[in-house]
Amino acid sequence: MKKTLGEIAALVNGRVAGNDAIEICGLDNIEDAGPGDLTFAVEPHIEEAKMAKAAAVMLPEGVEDFPLPAIYVEDPRASFAILLEVFAPKLEFPQGVSPKAHIGEDVKLGEDVVILPFAVVDDHTVIGDRVIVYPHAYIGQYVEIGEDSVIYSNVTVRERCRVGKRCIIHSSAVIGSDGFGFTTKDGVHTKVPQVGNVILEDDVEIGAHDGIDRAAMGSTIIGKGTKIDNLVHVGHNCKLGPGCLIVAQTGISGSTTVGHHVTFGGQVGTVGHIHIGANSVYAARSGITNNMPDGFFGAGFPAQPHGEWLRMQANMKQLPELRKKIRQLERQLEEYEKRNGQDV
Repeated sequence: MKKTLGEIAALVNGRVAGNDAIEICGLDNIEDAGPGDLTFAVEPHIEEAKMAKAAAVMLPEGVEDFPLPAIYVEDPRASFAILLEVFAPKLEFPQGVSPKAHIGEDVKLGEDVVILPFAVVDDHTVIGDRVIVYPHAYIGQYVEIGEDSVIYSNVTVRERCRVGKRCIIHSSAVIGSDGFGFTTKDGVHTKVPQVGNVILEDDVEIGAHDGIDRAAMGSTIIGKGTKIDNLVHVGHNCKLGPGCLIVAQTGISGSTTVGHHVTFGGQVGTVGHIHIGANSVYAARSGITNNMPDGFFGAGFPAQPHGEWLRMQANMKQLPELRKKIRQLERQLEEYEKRNGQDV
């Protein structure tokens, strides 16, 4: 695909500085972009972009004296994401059900669905319009999948779970695995039946190898527009509000309620049966052990205000030197006590 700089600027409501007739053939990062490519830069990478070999650079408004042709926009990251969709080659699939797929009884398929070879759609399932189910995915009984959703290879959506519109579930994720529920008597663990389901609301994205446990009773809920990275576990009966961002290797224990627009960095862990307030951010490897308020910026274990945690980390770096000083003071005190004792 080729587009002029002016045509690209029109797609993202941008302003061209330089020759708007320059042809752009592709998009790439600053380091790898070549003479036919467009790249983008934000701080702290503006200076690096000045040395780029790209044909042009997408920049935020306010950058001055830039040596290369440029498109100025309000948010280069968001605008570049739009262009990636334009320039990315679209995958094409034959519409309909592959003869090598298995479709159970009483299945309702919407218009223009794509069911690829070796996918299994079990009995009594409802698949919405334009849904794509990749090879080796399993869609269990009584599952409902909303229109325009994509189910990638090796995904399992177990019985009675519901997937909203425009959801994306990446390879090897499991939606509706049994919650971790057992009773223990005389050292023997007995399974508690997990008879609830999982509800993914509209526009949810589930990463590869995620496990979203079904509720013991009721529903585990992932709110509208929430995006979950790879290798995340959400326990049974959790309720995540809309617009959350959950980064890789996070574990959310059962019956935890998370407010809207909460961000968990990588490897965050929570105990169960707590409420985490809306519009909060938790830095990577935070441990959340209690109910947390709205608008909290936390870090560390147990999670504490981020500023306090930074000060604590800075002080911890001084501990070896403080230890040396304490030993010196102890030796000086011993010597003083000896001398004082001799004088007596």
